[in-house]
Amino acid sequence: MQIAGISSSSMISNLDSVQTKAKGDFAEHLAQETEKAQQVKDNAKLKKTCQDLEAVFLNIMMTNMRKTVDKSKLVDSSKEETMTSMLDAEMTKDMAKAGGIGLADMLYRQLRTPDPVSNKSQAPK
Repeated sequence: MQIAGISSSSMISNLDSVQTKAKGDFAEHLAQETEKAQQVKDNAKLKKTCQDLEAVFLNIMMTNMRKTVDKSKLVDSSKEETMTSMLDAEMTKDMAKAGGIGLADMLYRQLRTPDPVSNKSQAPK
């Protein structure tokens, strides 16, 4: 059957080519979005790891700073040291989450996977 110079076979072939192109575009788009999601997930893990590293660094710094202060004689020193070390560990975790001294941010900028859309430099700002 032919309507106004258009055959049904040409319409079917045009439809097939459009569907094939749409499937290819969708598959490519899906692959790109999957890669972006993986990068976001990996970057979130990296950011958390950088914060944990900064917390460890701050904890070491805090421990060494406490060694310079004279000990109190009010309580048993072993119990006080245990409580103080636990307090320092939690306090330095919170400090790192709040921004700390900027070590986590600097490490994150240096180690993250670059954004494929933009080719921005990873040099510190």
